[in-house]
Amino acid sequence: MALKIRRAVIFLISPLDFHDLTTQIPHAVHVALPNSAERPRLAYPPLRLFWFSGEAYASGIEVHQLGGIVVQIYSPEKTVADCFKFRNKIGLEVAIEALRRWHARPHCDPLRLQHFSRICRAEKLMRPYLEALS
Repeated sequence: MALKIRRAVIFLISPLDFHDLTTQIPHAVHVALPNSAERPRLAYPPLRLFWFSGEAYASGIEVHQLGGIVVQIYSPEKTVADCFKFRNKIGLEVAIEALRRWHARPHCDPLRLQHFSRICRAEKLMRPYLEALS
């Protein structure tokens, strides 16, 4: 897919699964694209497309190799922040589960998560959940 969709970044449920932050099984690949990108034309796999501008698109991108293919995927912290931003699309319970699993990691970085929550405009929404975990 990465070879077929230029500038695609995998986000929401698929990165949660990749980073072991969910028990959910992705039914489609959520793809972030810059506002200037064209709509991809792929028959498979099923895609859910989202367009972003500026930092909301460009920040938190990691590059990984999966099955010999180079894939851009958002970092765990950016993914958790995105889940809160898109809670109405994926469910608040998915976002809370991701936050709990992220927080249980030995090297979680709350300042990094706060940085991405600001970029995603989810900081105020996430604050009570973060305080409850502390």
